[in-house]
Amino acid sequence: MAARRLGLGLGLGLAWLLSLPAASGLPLAPLPRDEVLAAALQRLREVFDIEELPPDVLPRKKPPQFMVDLFNKVADANGITRAPGLLEGDVVRSFEDRVPVDQYHFYFDISAMEKGEQMLKAEFRVFKLKRTHASRRSDVKHFCKVEVYELLESASKPQKRHLIASRLLSLYTEGWEVFSVTQTVSKWVANSSSNHGFLVTTTQVFNNRIEHNLVKFAKSQGTLQESRNALLVLFTNSNKRKSSNFIPSSTKTEMNPPRNEALLVPRETQIIESSNASMNRRPRAAAVPSAKSQVTACHRRELYVDFRAIGWSGWIIYPSGYNAFYCRGSCLFPLGEGLNATNHATVQSIVHTLKLSEDVSTPCCVPDELKSLNLLYFDDKENVVLKNYKDMVATRCGCH
Repeated sequence: MAARRLGLGLGLGLAWLLSLPAASGLPLAPLPRDEVLAAALQRLREVFDIEELPPDVLPRKKPPQFMVDLFNKVADANGITRAPGLLEGDVVRSFEDRVPVDQYHFYFDISAMEKGEQMLKAEFRVFKLKRTHASRRSDVKHFCKVEVYELLESASKPQKRHLIASRLLSLYTEGWEVFSVTQTVSKWVANSSSNHGFLVTTTQVFNNRIEHNLVKFAKSQGTLQESRNALLVLFTNSNKRKSSNFIPSSTKTEMNPPRNEALLVPRETQIIESSNASMNRRPRAAAVPSAKSQVTACHRRELYVDFRAIGWSGWIIYPSGYNAFYCRGSCLFPLGEGLNATNHATVQSIVHTLKLSEDVSTPCCVPDELKSLNLLYFDDKENVVLKNYKDMVATRCGCH
């Protein structure tokens, strides 16, 4: 099977990313190969909305199981979206509790939220631990009242707080409790200085006496409870318009410093160097057969994007790569039903065949159906993010 891998070590890596036109519309002068690869990697980061490469945290750090389960719900093993509408918004961000000592105080640093990102829903997820010693007294109630407060100040004693939610829970069961905190977190997003975290209290009334904090919640104080650490999960829309203009760095000399090591990210520099070495060793390619000797109809071919080959496997959790596919072949008259040709393409092929106009070429073989890709990864602050990218996988090709 004819296949292509997006492995930069093979030297063919990112040529497809460089096929985009320059913003000026003028032809670009040839660039040295390392500059081409550096520019291509920069463009790849723009496609995946990664401003700065996160640090390598895998396999040292494990993602929250909730985020892994959510990825498996909305995507297959290759990251391709199973069905539209499964994910609310196009970004899900998870933040782990940053107060490991205080048993009932939970704080989440949400500064990784991007400017212009629209929050749709926020959930506070906390794991309630089972009370180990059951009372033998028959008159003791088996339920307690759990209340979630927004802390209004961080240093005051007693702490000023605002009640967000409350519910009754069994003392002798354990599991995840999920509280809707959308309104509160929206306020934090608008004003980060108002974020002092949550306070969770438990109370039980017995013989007109109030007992506090009868149950505990999991904290990240050991490997056993690491997977049960409290989470703040935000469902958002990125609201970003992707730019289709791509200008290699050498065309922007007035904006960038001369070419040096700063143009290349360290991990990607090694990839580029190995790519150059590979290209030097590769024998000269054979001549391409003429159109008359070999004509292949428009069809879909494999194009595997390997995150390990690119140097991103240290922070991308799932998938390890995906098949983007690409379209290749001719759109010669007559265009059959299998070519998914538009009416416009059909007319264009007829005009070209009959030579009714010298400037009319054959229709182009391009993707006419695309699916979205889902990526589960650690951001630069080691928060786990699930992001949906539209139009990343060509599922069908046609003549247009």
